[in-house]
Amino acid sequence: MSRIAIVGGHGQIARLLIPLLVDAGHVPVALVRNPDHAAELERLGAEIGILDIEQSDAGAFADAFVGADAVVFAAGGGPDGDIARKRSVDLGGSIKSIEGAGTAGVSRFVQISAIGVDQPIDDDAGEVWVAYVEAKRDADIALRDSELDWTIVRPGALTDDEPTGQVELAEQVERGQIPRADVAAVIAAVLDEPATIGRQWEVVSGEVPIAPAITAAVR
Repeated sequence: MSRIAIVGGHGQIARLLIPLLVDAGHVPVALVRNPDHAAELERLGAEIGILDIEQSDAGAFADAFVGADAVVFAAGGGPDGDIARKRSVDLGGSIKSIEGAGTAGVSRFVQISAIGVDQPIDDDAGEVWVAYVEAKRDADIALRDSELDWTIVRPGALTDDEPTGQVELAEQVERGQIPRADVAAVIAAVLDEPATIGRQWEVVSGEVPIAPAITAAVR
């Protein structure tokens, strides 16, 4: 049994991940800014920690991670047009999580990123999209440059469709969609597989069940 701290614990993927971790015998610790979300997350099986991603410093992140065996960074600034939040949440929150994990002695770290963020950005991309891509890209660079046992999962366009349990997963795949529930299942699977440490994969819906897809990607 492991304690898994989830940064962005009330996010859509996090809420799908929590029951999967419980079913796998783990203790998810959902880190949230708003205490009003506690009851909902506790019903899903999570313990609750209070953490304001934007206002808390790295020391507060470290305190929130004490006793955890792994950290999942599942936070995002949301679909609004607030460019500043792309930097303060998607990038700043990741950097403080990385530093906090190191201080707390938590080596295992899984980060949810986005497909294609290392690719050149189209000239006609809006400034909000550019800010989002740059934040995700720079957060991944920071994690890869750390001494943590990291895995980066870069899903395609997220949907609320029912999970299929089947994916295409590799260092680079064609852009496509994937249900959030399948992303959550991929996160749960890589947490339990030490061979995924030091790996970065893109993932979209496909035809291969998640566990064999990860096994093939590791090989």
